[in-house]
Amino acid sequence: MTVFDRASLRRHRERAAGCFGAHDFLHREVAERLAGRLEDVTHRFPRALGLGCHDGTLARALAGRGGIERLVQCDLSPAMAAAAATTARPSLAADEELLPFAPESFDLIVSLLSLHWVNDLPGALIQARQCLKPDGLFLAAMLGGETLRELRESLAEAEIAEEDGLSPRVSPFADIRDAGALLQRAGFALPVADLDSIAVTYPDALALMRELRGMGESNAVQARRRGFTRRATLLRAAALYRERFQDADGRLPASFQIITLTAWAPHASQQQPLRPGSATARLADALDSEEIGTGDKVGPLPDCE
Repeated sequence: MTVFDRASLRRHRERAAGCFGAHDFLHREVAERLAGRLEDVTHRFPRALGLGCHDGTLARALAGRGGIERLVQCDLSPAMAAAAATTARPSLAADEELLPFAPESFDLIVSLLSLHWVNDLPGALIQARQCLKPDGLFLAAMLGGETLRELRESLAEAEIAEEDGLSPRVSPFADIRDAGALLQRAGFALPVADLDSIAVTYPDALALMRELRGMGESNAVQARRRGFTRRATLLRAAALYRERFQDADGRLPASFQIITLTAWAPHASQQQPLRPGSATARLADALDSEEIGTGDKVGPLPDCE
């Protein structure tokens, strides 16, 4: 199923490449958080791949961390990939849905705010796992379902009122339960998915929309209404946003929910779940409680006043 117009997404990234540094606060923050997680593991990752490198934001955050000796960067946008390229850190334009790398090419794959635009997320995760060496680490951040909920609500109501119908104006985002299950489905070991939130404020809704455009995060949903949004729709959405969400300082909050995925390519040295029935201690003893067998009946409950 094609949810996203990847060609439009590429154009949005191309357009944003020249001024991305003025709008990259979210990517810088999330890149630092991802890179910081490498400090919590003892593994070293000599050869790494950066998915969604943008203008080199991810490479700058990873510098000096995780024992990375060789970092290959890629981005859907050729302009972004060109901006990220250096002699020490080569980059190429590549699609997350069709990775051009041989199996077991990398010790580490880090993806920065890119996978929420992928149509075939299960397929992309399978390819990432195949590109990892055994016991290699996959680390990714993507936008979650509560992202931009204020803007989505305001735009939806404004469009219904002004254009007699609703079209997808903001990208649908993944749910954390689905994301964690997809890691298992893709064949990863020890999968973990967790949530974090970043709150930002803007002087008005139009400033937020300009920021999203500068990030290359404009609407690229396949089913979106084509053409320019009516001025009346934008003005009503801006008024609704202010009416419902303005804070005490007169600014408008925007919520970004970040889903972080952590998983490993399978390896024999990793911890394995115990075989059922192999436990050497009783849970009842640890809880200081009475164990009741599955065939035993529970006695009568005491009367309660």
